[in-house]
This record gives sequence, structure tokens and C-alpha cells, in this order.
Amino acid sequence: MIIANWKCNGSKSMISEWISDFSVNYIETNESFIGIAPPSIYIENVLANIPTKLIGVNIGSQDIDTSSGARTGAVSSEMILDYGCKFSIIGHSERRQFYNESNNDIRQKILNIANKTLTILCVGETEEENKNDLTKDVLKKQLEVIEEIDFNDSLVIAYEPVWAIGTGNTPTPDNINEIHKFIKDVVQSTTRNSEIPLVLYGGSVNEDNAENFFKEEFVDGALIGGASLDGRQFANIINIYNGINSK
Repeated sequence: MIIANWKCNGSKSMISEWISDFSVNYIETNESFIGIAPPSIYIENVLANIPTKLIGVNIGSQDIDTSSGARTGAVSSEMILDYGCKFSIIGHSERRQFYNESNNDIRQKILNIANKTLTILCVGETEEENKNDLTKDVLKKQLEVIEEIDFNDSLVIAYEPVWAIGTGNTPTPDNINEIHKFIKDVVQSTTRNSEIPLVLYGGSVNEDNAENFFKEEFVDGALIGGASLDGRQFANIINIYNGINSK
């Protein structure tokens, strides 16, 4: 599974160029779930311009709100489902940091979307927490938001160490693999139906380092930020992932 998170980037002209570059470089195999999460204002534009050969590429949302109604500027789960979105990212560190989202807020969002479409829950520690060997404690606390929820194979976890996002710094592949195994074990013991989720890695993934991550046993793909804004590079990362998993 490879997901593009465009964050607050994009324009109509960028989308046109991106789709052109992606289409030329993407080797279609239907072997993995490919997703694009553009800003919500551009979801319809992306859906309208995806060519037939890329029909298997899924569009999703970067976030949803806790409810619909009198919540100016928000996007509800009903809205993204109405657009045909196949997944929603929940709990990204930038939402936690800039919008002060609490674990309780994130749980309410998950309850709104669980089993209606794929839920991609983001977890990750800060640099200070990492230096103080608190990574597993932090992740276990963040994963409490899924306690006693039955997901029916609709839950995906994205491990994004906050200190690696957009910095060019990354944990070693061995460290990532260890953390992914830990996350799978925690989720299995936490969810009502003992779900073992796919776990994606996110944090400065690009076409130069992706292969190192994808070779690890417990890495099931990637949630990609900056590198996903380049259609050619995003296609190449998918090709690398599919090449490894087809062997």
C-alpha cells in the first residue's frame, strides 16, 4: 500500500502536470493499493482527470471532522463518502500539532469513519521522546484510540516519527521494522476482533531510500508527503514497492 499525502499543496495546473508525469512512469500491476489524498477542494478535480488506465488509483481524504453540522470549514465523513473516497487519514502529527487534536478527538473521528472506508491512523513520537527512549510508550498511548473497536480489515496504521517528517532524517530500516512489529502486536491485543493491520512507514520517504524500507518484513508500504508531489517520483516509489513484493 502506497499513499500520497499532498497536505496543503496543489493547484489545477499542478494536478494536470502531476497526472501526466505519473501516468508516463507508473507501471500498472494491480498488485497493491495506491491512494492519493489531495486537499479536499481538489478531490473532484483529481477524480475527473484520472485517466482510464489509472482507474485502480484510489482517492482519499487527509482528514475528517468529528461530526457534521455547524462546524465552519470542516469536512465530514458523509462528505468524503459521497465523493467516493476510499480512505481517510486520521491523526496526522500536523493535525495534532497545529490544531491541538487530542487522542479523544481522534477517537471520535475514527468512530465516525470505522468500517465505512479505510481508516489510516497516524502515530509517531517527537525527537525528544525518541532521544529519551519513550517511543514505544508514546505509540502505545496513541493506539489507545482504537480500543474495543471492531475494524473488519479496515484499519491501517502509519508510523511517522515526527522528527523524520520533511527533515531528510529517518530511523534505520531495522529500527522501523522493530517498531512496526510492536505496533502490529499492540493493535492485535487492543482491537475487539484482534485485527493485525497493515503498517505503513512515513517520514522523508523518497525514491532513493524507499527500497531499504520496503525490504523489511513488517513494512507494508508507505505514507508519502513531499516526494508524492512529484508525479514521476511517486510513480517510481510505487514501482519499487511492487517490484520487491512481486519477487
